[in-house]
Amino acid sequence: MSNAQLLDQPGSRVIELDIEGMTCASCVGRVERKLGKLDGVTASVNLPLESARVTVPAGITDEQITATVNAAGYKATLKTPRDAAAEAPAASPATALGPRLAAAAVLTVPVFLISMFPAFQFPNWGWVAGALALPVVSWAAWPFHRAAAVNARHLSSTMDTLVSLGVTAAYAFSAWQLLADPRLTEHPGMEGMGSGGLYFEVASVVTTFLLLGRYLEANAKQKAGDALKALLDLGAKDAAVLRDGLEFKVPADKLRVGDVLVVRPGEKIATDGMVVEGTSAVDASLVTGESVPVEVGPDSPVTGATINTSGRILVRATRVGADTTLAQMGRLVSQAQSGKAPIARLADRISAVFVPVVLAIAVATFGAWLLAAGPAVNDAELRAAFTAAVAVLVIACPCALGLATPVGLLTGTGRGAQMGILIKGPQVLEDTRTVDTILLDKTGTVTTGHLAVDGTRAFAPFSESDVLRLAGAAEAASEHPVARAIAAAALAASRQSDGGAAELPAVTGFHSAPGGGVRGSVDGRLVTVGRSGWLKENGVAVSGPQQAALAAAEDAGATAVWVAVDGEPAGIISLRDTLKPGSAAAIARLRELGLRPILLTGDNAAVAGQVAAAVGIPAEDVFAGVLPEGKVDAVRALQAAGATVAMAGDGVNDAAALAQADLGIAMGSGTDVAIEAADLTVMGNELGQVGQAIELSRRTLATIKTNLFWAFFYNAVGIPVAALGLLNPMIAGAAMAASSVLVVANSLRLRSFGK
Repeated sequence: MSNAQLLDQPGSRVIELDIEGMTCASCVGRVERKLGKLDGVTASVNLPLESARVTVPAGITDEQITATVNAAGYKATLKTPRDAAAEAPAASPATALGPRLAAAAVLTVPVFLISMFPAFQFPNWGWVAGALALPVVSWAAWPFHRAAAVNARHLSSTMDTLVSLGVTAAYAFSAWQLLADPRLTEHPGMEGMGSGGLYFEVASVVTTFLLLGRYLEANAKQKAGDALKALLDLGAKDAAVLRDGLEFKVPADKLRVGDVLVVRPGEKIATDGMVVEGTSAVDASLVTGESVPVEVGPDSPVTGATINTSGRILVRATRVGADTTLAQMGRLVSQAQSGKAPIARLADRISAVFVPVVLAIAVATFGAWLLAAGPAVNDAELRAAFTAAVAVLVIACPCALGLATPVGLLTGTGRGAQMGILIKGPQVLEDTRTVDTILLDKTGTVTTGHLAVDGTRAFAPFSESDVLRLAGAAEAASEHPVARAIAAAALAASRQSDGGAAELPAVTGFHSAPGGGVRGSVDGRLVTVGRSGWLKENGVAVSGPQQAALAAAEDAGATAVWVAVDGEPAGIISLRDTLKPGSAAAIARLRELGLRPILLTGDNAAVAGQVAAAVGIPAEDVFAGVLPEGKVDAVRALQAAGATVAMAGDGVNDAAALAQADLGIAMGSGTDVAIEAADLTVMGNELGQVGQAIELSRRTLATIKTNLFWAFFYNAVGIPVAALGLLNPMIAGAAMAASSVLVVANSLRLRSFGK
């Protein structure tokens, strides 16, 4: 069972925790193990976010969960629903580390100069160096010592244990040497000290480098999380609500479903809703990533946090608070960032056993050097053994290993959110790497999905206006693009003939069959509209000439539907769709990414062939006349043939195929059902964003793998070199800090993706 499945077990609840005090992957593993010991509890801990997502069965209270984490040496608090601003931590870890780093740097410089360069030395310089180094290895290094002590109390160890032991050992050894021979540095220069003997500069420099690394790391982690905060901050803070003809300013979080908002040019739309009056162009780029404003008018849906650019509009709120699109985006991104890919769990398991193994290697190194020196160990040999053991402790800190995956995931998903691309979880990153085929639903994905009636043909005794009017009335109850186009054309025709006030007659007994058509009573007559199969299901027979008329319309590249009245064919309505401007370029980009695009549509072969030819998809890669269940079959057939299939779609009838595909990609203009069934959601309508989403996911996974490679490589090479005595502990400390900064900096490169 996957981690995602474990976290969503039925009959249990999921809580979010803020956890303070974690410093490395070992801490993550320890918290997860402690919580995992409670019956039925499963936790996924995120180090950069300092949070945990915990699945808790009914018999265990929140207090038991937080107490378990606190007992492990960390501080856990239950997250409560908060708005975006509250997501930011009260105080940055970097701010807390700043004074300690500054003090350590100021004191370390003279210690280093006095210890390393005879020109700076004076009588009894060792005592001065020891005094200056003492605050560095005690107060400045206190975060390391404190964490090590907390873990030691629970018979555990983390990277802080290695740092604390290394720094303390270097200082204690030097102090012991100085106390054993107080006149050791009586003379300036190195006279009387043999080949060395004091490591005050090592303890100070290592502490300063590690604090610098931790400081830079904390700053970078904060930047990595800025994207999500920026996304959530997009929402309007207040709104003008119209009540009894008067406007009132109310906070956005006090809005209720049904409120009518007044949105003037330049203002943000405070929540999701429907335009009830006025027309305008809405800039949705903050949410969808699309640069072109969308024209809206009465009955147009609008999304909260988008900007009204021109006219004054009245919007009726349809979703508020946690139900808005923006809030859902925030939840999806946050959940994705909290999850863990299999590769991250492997790194965590390695880190959990890493520290004890390193401690054993350090002891073994010290013993091996003494053994090699023989029974009579002199001071130089003792110092060499000690130096090698300390270098092993310092170089082996696995902080880069612990940061490799979560910081990469945090940055990649955050950048995606800014571009209107929602990655549902870490597993998606692995899936995007392997897909080689992508099924593209034609309507709404490759084409605009905005069909328009191209022509009407009537069969006697019906007239064209009768056919369009009756079909429009029946289709008015449906949300299908074909239905909307027919209803709109029928309404426009009625108003034109009646001077602008006419409405379509009401439909009763309405029934809709996905992929088939609609049926209902209009003015007491049974009207059936849809495909050939739908007419046959309803017992409507067509003649040869009528069938030929339909074939002629389809061969001309139109989408043609039957209209039957009281069981007799009454006419044919032809509709045409238009290509989205960037579809051809987007499909070319998908090919460059190594994908085989296949067009999938319920339309006839002639329409599908024309669209495919226009965007550069060969005829053999077109699946035409496919019903919703047929879309699932198409995905299964390709999977059975060995393909790893991605599916992009936007409608209810795409949901099953999106779920069946190895990678489901929902277009943002689609329904909630489609978005729920998908792994990736593209908030915009441009097909080019599908390629961007796949590219970003792959880039994020590649970044994580690069991070892990260098983290493992650094330790694999560094530990043997240190054990052989070829690595100065000061250089080891600098290298350890640099590796963490390198991993975080590499991840931050994702912030420039798509710019």
